[in-house]
Amino acid sequence: MPPADTGASAMTRPDAASATALRPGGPGYRRANAALFAAGLATFALLYSTQALLPALSAGLSLTPAQASLTVSATTAALALALLPVSALSEKYGRTAVMTASVFSASALALVIPFAPDLTTLVVLRAAQGVALAGLPATAMAYLAEEIHPKAVASAIGLYVAGNSIGGMSSRVLTGAVAQAFGWRTALFAAGAMALLCAAAFRLLIPPARNFRPGPVNPAALLRTVGHHLRTPLLRRLYVIGLLFMAVFGAVYTVLGYRLGEAPFGLSQTAIGLIFLVYLVGTAASAASGVLHGRIGRRGALYVAAGLVTTGLLLSLAGSLAAVLTGLVLITAGFFTGHAIASGAVSRTATTGRAQASALYLTAYYIGNSLGGTLGASAFHSAGWDGTVVLCLAAVLGVAAITLHATRRAVAEHRGRALRTAG
Repeated sequence: MPPADTGASAMTRPDAASATALRPGGPGYRRANAALFAAGLATFALLYSTQALLPALSAGLSLTPAQASLTVSATTAALALALLPVSALSEKYGRTAVMTASVFSASALALVIPFAPDLTTLVVLRAAQGVALAGLPATAMAYLAEEIHPKAVASAIGLYVAGNSIGGMSSRVLTGAVAQAFGWRTALFAAGAMALLCAAAFRLLIPPARNFRPGPVNPAALLRTVGHHLRTPLLRRLYVIGLLFMAVFGAVYTVLGYRLGEAPFGLSQTAIGLIFLVYLVGTAASAASGVLHGRIGRRGALYVAAGLVTTGLLLSLAGSLAAVLTGLVLITAGFFTGHAIASGAVSRTATTGRAQASALYLTAYYIGNSLGGTLGASAFHSAGWDGTVVLCLAAVLGVAAITLHATRRAVAEHRGRALRTAG
């Protein structure tokens, strides 16, 4: 039997929760989606605020690509390590309170970071920002799973992930344009100001939780819950899939600015920032992932996501800017589809300890980002874009292999049930 949840929210009866759940079409549902969209936008805007600026950081602070990539990897690694303990606080203090504290503290740090005098200070402040952001991602998914009607959870999470993609895109486009005119420090300050506005919108819009009951944070119960999730085969597969997809995405977008700034492209900082408009494809893919899941199932959607990323990586090897951009479109669509499908499956699979289940997924996800960004930058430094692509293709192959293994197990179990029924 699964262990007890670490908080009393797990004790909410399914029938009672359904009766008070926010349903599509209602004002509470729309407010919740808008609030979490704003929170997701702020999260990704802050998390990747330095990514489009890596070439400018390299020039301004005399850094190698691998050193500059630490300003992204340190934030995502700190976020990954802090997710479980910080998300556990939401079991005691409430989802809304933890999310509010998270987004406002991270935004406040964003207004200090531009004044960092050197790489060490910048990396330390970015790591602190990662810890501050840790209260939002897993807690947001738990909030949606508890407060939204079960039939609409997949769509609501898809919209939340869409907010992530808009945040990642707008931050990169904004910082690229501002850095071209005023320098990378002003660009970072602009990203922080935008995130602060999103934080205010989140707090004004978020409906109060109706299906959550606070409970004490019990470390022993937390460990039992985490252990149960890690022993669940489906959750383990989803965690690794999230890690591998994010490793690809982190590698591609960390190295992208360097590649497009070099021959044969030679794009300016503003033009490189505008390339991140490709994120709009991720927004559409995230929002449409629920429809795709309904038509071909979870594993079918993961195969589609892996195929899109693979095709995009191969196209990106071409020396044509049009081919590279087409490749980026496919990589982005595939990544956001895979992420929305995997993260939504985690929330639906975990019947207890939802915040911890989501936190474990996101821990793996952001570890993948840190590994992908650092290893991708190192591969680019030693073997160019081809080296980064080889690294990414290996990760996508891992996604396909895990999904194929799950498919074979499902087919075998179906045949076994059929034989037992026939017998």
